[in-house]
Amino acid sequence: MSSFYVSVFSFSLLLNLLFFQFCTAIDVLTPSQALSQGQTLTSPGNVFELGFVSFNDSSLYYVGIWHKNIVPRRVLWVANREKPLTDSLSSSLMIAGDGNLKLMNGMQDIVWSTKVPIQSNNSVAVLLDSGNFVLKDNSSGQISWESFSHPGDTFWPGMMIGMNVKTGEKRFLISSKSKDDPSPGSFVGGTGAQSSPIIEGFIWSGTRPYWRSRQWNGIKFLGMPHMSAVYTNGISIVSDSQEGSQYVALNVVNTSLIEVVFLSPEGYLQLIIWDEGEKEWRVQLQEPESQCDIYGACGPNGICNKEKSPICRCLEGFEPSSSEEWSRGNWTNGCVRRVELNCDKNISLLASSRNKTDGFFKLSGLKLPAHSQYLKFEVDTEACKFSCLNNCSCVAFASVTGIGCMLWTEDLMDVQAFSSTGEDLFVRVAHAELGKEKHKSKVMFPVAASCTLIVLSTLLVYGFFRYRANHKGESREALHESDSADATNPLRDTRKGIAGSNIIKQKDSLIFDFNHVVVATDNFSLTNKLGEGGFGPVYKGKLQNGKEIAVKRLSSHSGQGMEEFKNEIVFISKLQHRNLVRLLGCCVEGEEKLLIYEYMPNKSLDTFLFDPTRKTQLVWAKRFSIIQGIARGLVYLHRDSFLRVIHRDLKASNVLLDEDMNPKISDFGLARTFQNTQELANTRRVVGTLGYMSPEYVIGGRFSEKSDVFSFGVLLLEIVSGEKNSGFQNDEHQNLLGYAWRLWCEGRVLNLIDQALGDSFCNVEVMRCIHVGLLCVQENPADRPSTPAVILQLTSGTSLPQPKQPAFAFDNSRYSSHRSNSNSYIGSVNEVKLSATEGR
Repeated sequence: MSSFYVSVFSFSLLLNLLFFQFCTAIDVLTPSQALSQGQTLTSPGNVFELGFVSFNDSSLYYVGIWHKNIVPRRVLWVANREKPLTDSLSSSLMIAGDGNLKLMNGMQDIVWSTKVPIQSNNSVAVLLDSGNFVLKDNSSGQISWESFSHPGDTFWPGMMIGMNVKTGEKRFLISSKSKDDPSPGSFVGGTGAQSSPIIEGFIWSGTRPYWRSRQWNGIKFLGMPHMSAVYTNGISIVSDSQEGSQYVALNVVNTSLIEVVFLSPEGYLQLIIWDEGEKEWRVQLQEPESQCDIYGACGPNGICNKEKSPICRCLEGFEPSSSEEWSRGNWTNGCVRRVELNCDKNISLLASSRNKTDGFFKLSGLKLPAHSQYLKFEVDTEACKFSCLNNCSCVAFASVTGIGCMLWTEDLMDVQAFSSTGEDLFVRVAHAELGKEKHKSKVMFPVAASCTLIVLSTLLVYGFFRYRANHKGESREALHESDSADATNPLRDTRKGIAGSNIIKQKDSLIFDFNHVVVATDNFSLTNKLGEGGFGPVYKGKLQNGKEIAVKRLSSHSGQGMEEFKNEIVFISKLQHRNLVRLLGCCVEGEEKLLIYEYMPNKSLDTFLFDPTRKTQLVWAKRFSIIQGIARGLVYLHRDSFLRVIHRDLKASNVLLDEDMNPKISDFGLARTFQNTQELANTRRVVGTLGYMSPEYVIGGRFSEKSDVFSFGVLLLEIVSGEKNSGFQNDEHQNLLGYAWRLWCEGRVLNLIDQALGDSFCNVEVMRCIHVGLLCVQENPADRPSTPAVILQLTSGTSLPQPKQPAFAFDNSRYSSHRSNSNSYIGSVNEVKLSATEGR
């Protein structure tokens, strides 16, 4: 009888042990702590979970990642998708002796491994709240490997999909074979290598394009009616033409919304959201949607319209390559040109052809063709047309806001027509095509019809540039400055004495009535005053339609007021990005000069960051989101906009926060444009805010995008620490940069973290931010990363170089000594906003 009770007790104990095994969760893998069947690895906030999983109750098991608290479970990433486990009960995921992650089966064979070089055997593996599974050094926090760099068929916020042409890195989505088989399928999704900075998304079936997105214009993909220009889908692009990298990022726009991008086994790219009410995953968007979305549906030089029947026709000036195939609905061979272009002929044989120049048909509402080339100058339809017409290889062109001039030298492939969206495409045709009656309304006549007109045009252009050059000299002389960046500054065309009227005339659509602004601000009452900066006060206003606005009233006492006024109008009206403040308009009435912006209810970042009470509202997740948003805004200014802009006054008070605390860079009064080939400019009038200005700018008047990188590094360290660089002092007379550097050298860098954060932060993210911040504030501009590199460094697990000692690591007296001893600095003290008068 006693043996019976012993057996029952043993059986019960075994059940309890099994139950305990299947209910255990751990938060870190160490060399002494492996993960086995029945255990899961959870992220710190219990957002994501990693463990052993099977699909459709099969006997094959995988190690995967999913949302912890969502049922039904959707597996987002699989480690061993090519080699499933058949004996999961005896398998384990462990950190091996070489420091790598290894998945072992019951026979102790390696099924999957990270296979990266590890310098020291001190590795641990953790699952972050972003869903990123990382292998890192337990002492330094340096990430050796991360799952985000090896995507499967799903892409979610925090990840980046794309490629680096120079290094050969490809982070592409690869579909699964089926919903029950996660092994690699037939479709691959990523970005295509186009003429920089043109970026397009692709789905490939094998090596052939299957679907192509529209071109990215810095705000959205062109011609996509369901994609808003205000990033409601959270998509952004991180690119660096110099490094040859281009990545698509999915950002968290609404923190309450759980969404993923999924490449299905059938080749559909789907945006899927979690419907909390219905407790199900729901497809919100899907590409391709119709037969016209399939790449090259109508073949070369064909155009597809899903609302027409048949859906395919030839572009103007072209005809089917095979009428028989076309009539049967086989459009794959596309269309050929009806009449040979004049450029393609041997015009010496026919003197009359010299006066019969090719022309263009204008087609509107299109998805622009694939394989475009980028011409590096600002959007200008006439200049773009001229370039195409004088290049016999050019068969079409488009002038697109946010991109610039685009040319095509091959067959026009994958063109689609829309009823309400799309771009204008100018297709080159022979002169003989231009006289046909049915096309007269669509004809765009050539730039020159004869040699006489070409000569006349040349003389006129020469005269214009000579005139403009003379008056540029007058403008510079009147301003008492010699600024080499002015050669590309659109403001310098304003003649002396005009006081900005040319700029205003060019922006009539932005003009506000002064009386309306007075009413909106209650006659600029003190109760509506939001603050005051170096160029005048800012007021809150409310228009008659109920829209809230912010009005900057430029002070008549500011020597730079008109300069800033013109800069704001020119730059902000041409730049559109979710992380840049939006200019609604302007107003000039006598001596009054007003700028009207979208209203930011949370004012500027400094009102939270440096306020002992309000800074507690900036939890780490929000601070990290603000850091990334500012970086994305800078990437747009430096690389992705058709103007290449250097801000020159990036600081906490110039970062505004909307109602959701999303950052928006503001105050472009000191900004300058660069040519795409220009890396450095000089100025003898140093303007900016001490504590944020780079040493090469303060000392020598030299500025570049690396000057903004320095300012960003200061701002990043301020956001982490909650301290102001210019106001920070300690016993060793170090400013914030010097203090951060000392902590870094002593291995106590976490001491820099703002105490208001408590314990609600991710050590890996904070340490990485401090590391990137110190890289940005290095003294030599060449040592600082570019802004696209900053994005990659912040959001991926790539290894980072060791920083060098920051510039101006001690008190600000070094600024003054350098400034007073430098012959480059010309102007009054008022031209440099000193730390004692900081903040606008």
